[in-house]
Amino acid sequence: MPAVHTRTFIVPEEAVDVHRHINNLEYLKWMQEIAIEHSALQGWGVDRYRQARASWFIRSHQIEYLQPGFAGEEITLGTWVAAIHERTSPRRYLFIRPADRAILARAETLWTFVDLNTGRTIPIPDELRAAFEIVDSDGEAQELILPAKEGDRE
Repeated sequence: MPAVHTRTFIVPEEAVDVHRHINNLEYLKWMQEIAIEHSALQGWGVDRYRQARASWFIRSHQIEYLQPGFAGEEITLGTWVAAIHERTSPRRYLFIRPADRAILARAETLWTFVDLNTGRTIPIPDELRAAFEIVDSDGEAQELILPAKEGDRE
């Protein structure tokens, strides 16, 4: 069960905008997809949330774009849970281009745990909390996403 879940992919042509760099909406789509993948790997897939009659809803997103990404480039996206509060959990993301180790974007989504019957926020159950390891350092996460090359270490 990975503390940091990663996915590496090639940016498809349809993911770029009129300026020929990755469209902002693609970042959001990839963030949601990898969060769902990570949760499923931790034993909390869609069916388990349905059985619990509760699920995560997005309260807010923050994305800081640092460098453009382009069609045909390889990107490694990593995500991790940064904290678990009573009813919310911030999840962070890094988009890294392995070719030059550049961070293209860093992001955070604040997820809120919601009762599917009432639509109201509810406390996050202990069994869900226990499924996720907290990674509170972006530097630690970055090392897990794209480890330093042997020659880069002192």
